[in-house]
Amino acid sequence: MSTSAPEIAARSARGFRLDLKTVGPLLALALLVLLGISLNENFLSYSNLTNVLARSSFIGIIAIGATFVITAGGLDLSVGSMAAVIAGVMIMVMNWLIPSLGIGWSVVLAGMAAGILLGGVAGVFNGIMITRGRIEAFIVTLGTMGIFRSLVTFLANGGTLSLNFNVADVYRPVYYDGLLGVPYPIIVFALVAIAGEIVMRRTKFGRYCAAIGSNEQVARYSSINVDNVRLLTYILQGILVGVAVLLYVPRLGSASSTTGVLWELEAIAGVIIGGTTLKGGYGRVWGTVVGVVILGLIGNILNLQSLISPYLNGAFQGVIIILAVLLQRGRRTT
Repeated sequence: MSTSAPEIAARSARGFRLDLKTVGPLLALALLVLLGISLNENFLSYSNLTNVLARSSFIGIIAIGATFVITAGGLDLSVGSMAAVIAGVMIMVMNWLIPSLGIGWSVVLAGMAAGILLGGVAGVFNGIMITRGRIEAFIVTLGTMGIFRSLVTFLANGGTLSLNFNVADVYRPVYYDGLLGVPYPIIVFALVAIAGEIVMRRTKFGRYCAAIGSNEQVARYSSINVDNVRLLTYILQGILVGVAVLLYVPRLGSASSTTGVLWELEAIAGVIIGGTTLKGGYGRVWGTVVGVVILGLIGNILNLQSLISPYLNGAFQGVIIILAVLLQRGRRTT
């Protein structure tokens, strides 16, 4: 049976859109690199690139968790405030344990454990309110965003929680040192990204997330435990926020009500730029990594040039989110 010219053209157009969807983030990344090179000769220096990647690692790790949440049809607006309260609690725990454990890695490890545990608990709370309480994810995480932000402000008494200087000296290498010249935050980011991509592509959990986000009712008819899978995405999100904070605290050694502000915007922007569908049903971790790096490069380029104020970085991120969603909607209607 022969194929008509219009059918061939339609198939070619669909293939082109699919290829553009796949290579689009990579193309944008390449264009940004070329722009950075043209604006500043130090853009490709090792110190600048490692600085960008290390700073992006916090958002990147959180965004990988957000990829699973969004793929499953959810949303978490509380990650920035959650990071702030986790950082505050970690600092308080480490300072409190100094008299009993002394200055050393035992105190730091205890603080790390407290951060991971609190992140998991926060994820459980969000997930249960959404899956068992049957409240919209937007409402629940908007509420916990305010709760977490108020908690860290209360714990800091309106000021700043600071880590003991001696403990900070012990903890500082976690951010500033590395392996074979690669900072530890970048290594952890890479490992989390690889594990996330494998889980998303090669496991039932990843396939279930996509199925739930695509059509929740069909997923239920297919004997998928929708509530449990969705709950696990929020727990994973909370744990990864904890991991990101473990790497963030040694950078500054403090936490306040301004810690993690707009991290939720950056995480969601990275996910959407990377090609994950905002309404759920399709997600890719490698795309999220590219999206986060794109955001990091935009901020870096704004700092390296003098034409546009770096204070407009948030405006650029907001515009990028809107454009990315418009492009996704355009692909669905064509």
